[in-house]
Amino acid sequence: MTRARTADLLDTQARACAEMDSPLYATLLTRAAQDVRDGGPCADAVAPLEGAPGPAAVGLRLMGAVHALVLLGEAPDLAAHYSTAGGTADDPDAAWEPFRRAVADHPEHITAWMRRPPQTNEVGRANMLISGLLVTVTALATPEPPPVRLLELGTSGGLNLRADRFRVTAGDPATPRFSWGDPDSPVVLDGAWRDGTPPPRIADAAARVPALDVVERLGCDVDPLDPLDPADALALRAYVWPDHPARPTRLSGAIDLARRLPARVLGQGAADFLAGTDLRPGTLTVVWHSVMRQYVPPAEWARVETELARLRTAATGPQTGWFAHLAFEPRRIGDTHRFVLTARLGDGPEEVLAEAHPWGLDARACEVTSLTP
Repeated sequence: MTRARTADLLDTQARACAEMDSPLYATLLTRAAQDVRDGGPCADAVAPLEGAPGPAAVGLRLMGAVHALVLLGEAPDLAAHYSTAGGTADDPDAAWEPFRRAVADHPEHITAWMRRPPQTNEVGRANMLISGLLVTVTALATPEPPPVRLLELGTSGGLNLRADRFRVTAGDPATPRFSWGDPDSPVVLDGAWRDGTPPPRIADAAARVPALDVVERLGCDVDPLDPLDPADALALRAYVWPDHPARPTRLSGAIDLARRLPARVLGQGAADFLAGTDLRPGTLTVVWHSVMRQYVPPAEWARVETELARLRTAATGPQTGWFAHLAFEPRRIGDTHRFVLTARLGDGPEEVLAEAHPWGLDARACEVTSLTP
């Protein structure tokens, strides 16, 4: 990957940030791309990745590295433009020179962060995962919801393994038209549904299952983070975009919840993790994941599919235990990639339940029932 190619990748990420309502990052990445072409400090910052295969998420690494400096108090001039440090992002152009200085003044920090893969744990995506789980539980048609084992692939810090303890609302926050979950939860996913209420099937499932009995919370990640470790918590916060103030608020609430509710995350790839997974009689084993499939090499994902098929085949009822696979992933619909929630119970067909913003909120019914693989 040449310097010119790296600059082009920063421009591509800038456009993505603009489309996802982050004018601060869109501006900074556009300026950084030109700085790379000009041989400025950003060129030195991205140099460790110039020989890397594939896209390598160069822009997200650079933004995370600098955001960490802001959160550590090492870039006070730039902090004035980051809401996560008490600033405001109303003048993105004015943030460029402080950003460039931060990159130039902290080469060792930047180099270290550029060598680590971006780690996010987007709490908003739990809205989609929980919606799929509620529909799945009601589809079992058991007298009472069975105990649930939550197993997450690419779980990062494992925050969404506590999703059943989040609060989901839609409509006016003061008098929401829809709500589900613990009213005292430190994590509130408001604005969950664009029309103020989910599609009827999800709304009905939420009404029928006001709470879940989760008996196991276990995830895997090739580079797991511990949200209770200050350095790892910094990484989680650094990869949140600072001009999206609701996201760090949700993240902080989820970290607070993690202090009270244990979950385990194993340092494994998805295929190896599933190879060591079996069903448990009388329980619903749920494998879920959100916006992680793109990071798994094709050969490994083929192994994941094999293991999922094994678990589907083994799930024959309460004597063996039930099995469900839930995913919130980008999928092609026509000429576009959209983020959709799919659910598959046992060996049944894959169902499309909803689509949402990449962060999992502002969700709506999906007008299609089948997707291109």
